[in-house]
Amino acid sequence: MSDTTIDELGPVDYLVVEFPAGASHFDGAMASELAALVDAGTIRVLDLMVLQKDADGSVEAFEIDDLEAVGDLERLEGEIAEILAADDVAHLAAAMEPGSTAGVLVYENRWAAPFAAAARRSGGQLIANGRIPIQAIIASLEADTEEGA
Repeated sequence: MSDTTIDELGPVDYLVVEFPAGASHFDGAMASELAALVDAGTIRVLDLMVLQKDADGSVEAFEIDDLEAVGDLERLEGEIAEILAADDVAHLAAAMEPGSTAGVLVYENRWAAPFAAAARRSGGQLIANGRIPIQAIIASLEADTEEGA
């Protein structure tokens, strides 16, 4: 992160994608899409790891450089700050189902960096943000459709 000062950073988000036991079909598409977002300047990857939760509840965490076939993600490895701590991993793993695998991505929203920097220079500070899960939006739209029928 040495090429960006704190004052120039965009909002930082994280997401965790869980793959239930036996339901993962990794074919490189996710890595290609993530690399495309980085190449377009939309995001900057700050941390990226894979968590595996065994049936007994024990968790193993792997940074990208720990994994063998990472495809398009290999070239991002040098830029990753690895900011997640052991406590973060434990907290995230607690939400996982036994036997599952999860990808954890921490990223800067580079598309929003100029606006965020301008807001900070103007004396503003972020006091709330959030995300609406797509499943909630789909459920809401389906409920509206049923109500209108």
